Amino acid sequence: MDYLSVYTTSFYKHVESHVLRQEPAGLYEPANYILALGGKRIRPIFALLGCHLYTDDFTKAMKAAMSVEVFHNFTLVHDDIMDNASIRRGQPTVHEKFGASQAILTGDVMLIHAYEMLLSYSPISLSHRLLSIFNKMSVELCMGQQMDMDFEKSDNVSIGDYIKMIELKTAVLLGASLQMGALIGGAGEEDAAHLYLFALNFGIAFQLQDDVLDTFGTKSNVGKRIGGDIIQNKKTYLYLKALELADEKQKNNLLQMYDSSNTLSEENKIEAVTDIFLRTGVKEYASQVMEAYRDLAISHVYSCNISQDKKDILIRFVNDLLYRES
Repeated sequence: MDYLSVYTTSFYKHVESHVLRQEPAGLYEPANYILALGGKRIRPIFALLGCHLYTDDFTKAMKAAMSVEVFHNFTLVHDDIMDNASIRRGQPTVHEKFGASQAILTGDVMLIHAYEMLLSYSPISLSHRLLSIFNKMSVELCMGQQMDMDFEKSDNVSIGDYIKMIELKTAVLLGASLQMGALIGGAGEEDAAHLYLFALNFGIAFQLQDDVLDTFGTKSNVGKRIGGDIIQNKKTYLYLKALELADEKQKNNLLQMYDSSNTLSEENKIEAVTDIFLRTGVKEYASQVMEAYRDLAISHVYSCNISQDKKDILIRFVNDLLYRES
């Protein structure tokens, strides 16, 4: 996506020249390790792009971009511990490489630094507004993570419950990133609110696509083990829709495979569940829901008081990410 290179290049240079503190090494080496692993950097790009919609100097939002990237990676460090994940972006997770206790402590200090970066903005009314958005998002993200954990133990998860969970766990951070960047750039509250809702609905669509890729993608492209959600008994849209569409035999088989007493090997479980997903056509249903949220997101772009060229950039960004193969 060459049209975003101005943001990605600038942000990568900032990360390289603004590593977190070096001492004590045990505390900061794991933080700088996960930050160096890269990723798509969607959240910091949203912060910079949001700012650039309203001012030529998008670097005004660089500290906010770094804040959301550090925060996002803090959540990944802790999430990987809770999920017992061994691979992140094709490399060992922080707790695998440095140990669980070190990963927890490093995650904690990353969160503190994320707040510190937002506090640097002036006037004070702006930094307070940014922190208000950030605090709301942080609480909602924790709520989403708790819902995700609860779903693993529940047999009564609805598709509506799942959509709410991914809104809180994934989409609110995207919304906050774009909203904060826009406010730093000088956007009014009405535009900033529309941009938040744009990114929120895009985030739901993005997570639905990510769920599909977790089962039907390839490890080389996705950067993590394929079938991880199945192994962890995640109640994703694919699973919930399959229960709704499956015949009695398929439903019983699916429930048995997601039962904690199931003794199938991981590879056999992935293969069997994927077969049910294919036979029930849930991949196609997920794509339809993803596109509905994409359309809702784009509707908020048209309500913003920005040029058509800038609206087109946002829409193109959404389409490029949603119709990706990795």
